[in-house]
Amino acid sequence: MENYTSYRTAESVSPKHPDKLCDQISDAILDAHLEQDPQSRVAVEVCGGHGQIFITGEITSAAQDIDLSKIAQRIAGHNMQIFTNIVKQSPEIANGVDTGGAGDQGIMIGYACDETPEMLPLEVVLSRRLNQYIFAEHPYDGKTQITLFDTEATKSDKTSPRYVSSIVASFQNTPKEELERLVRSFIESKNLQPIPGKTEIELHLNPAGDWNQGGFEADTGLTGRKLIVDNYGPRIPIGGGCFSGKDPSKVDRSAAYMARRIAVDYLKKRQAKEVFVRLAYAIGYAEPLEYTVIIDGRPEQIKGYDLTPQGIINYLKLRRPIYEAAARYGHFGEGFDWDN
Repeated sequence: MENYTSYRTAESVSPKHPDKLCDQISDAILDAHLEQDPQSRVAVEVCGGHGQIFITGEITSAAQDIDLSKIAQRIAGHNMQIFTNIVKQSPEIANGVDTGGAGDQGIMIGYACDETPEMLPLEVVLSRRLNQYIFAEHPYDGKTQITLFDTEATKSDKTSPRYVSSIVASFQNTPKEELERLVRSFIESKNLQPIPGKTEIELHLNPAGDWNQGGFEADTGLTGRKLIVDNYGPRIPIGGGCFSGKDPSKVDRSAAYMARRIAVDYLKKRQAKEVFVRLAYAIGYAEPLEYTVIIDGRPEQIKGYDLTPQGIINYLKLRRPIYEAAARYGHFGEGFDWDN
């Protein structure tokens, strides 16, 4: 029997998943403030479910007449009751950021690999693309999950068949027969093959039964609860910080984007197979405490980048209202500036 370490799995959730609705509301609020005032300081979390949405956090901005309830209802529906509790940023935190320091301590991980054109792990790309494929016809709450099986040939040769052990798909308002049609069409379009010795890819489609109640009607959601989906999938470590709802003075977001950009740059420049980047910061201090790049297993210090928060913001032009789109399917591999 094949060793279990040859398997790798990743999942994706649709933009109508409760957690993703909360991420999008948080980032839409951020975008609305940045559109009027690029220097806005925003840290907003959203919790929603069962007819109610709670918006809380800190906003310091010159933007005016931002209707938080209207933003939330645009994304989640007009039948939601909205509660808000917004205050200004703590002056003690602001003191550290005003001088150019990081908005918090933390560790940020960047990653890139040569497995896919997106420079992401194949299982992440396939689970996301399957989700997008189904969502295009059935724009509802839903999840997908793909388990790949690697042989020595697939590890060393990208032209080798891609073996899939199993696919899981659960989508609201999508009968199992329709879901099977879409999944089999996706399998054919990607030329996915069952693992050696099997005649079929194992499918689990609406395995708990067809379902019509989804989103905030069925479950609660929370900003930042899909961190692995937002990042690089479960094989790649993350620093642990949420992205959504945070302006770019928060290095949880901006330095994570920069770490990805550096990983992509080194992957291309060194023609590498896999690159990890680690950045670490202290609140109120501008320079990173760690700036390591690991190229095909060989670590070295990063050179040639301004890694201060302000340097990152300027380099990636992060004071633009660009964030709601990143909250839909993932912050990497979707053609953002830090991916190129």
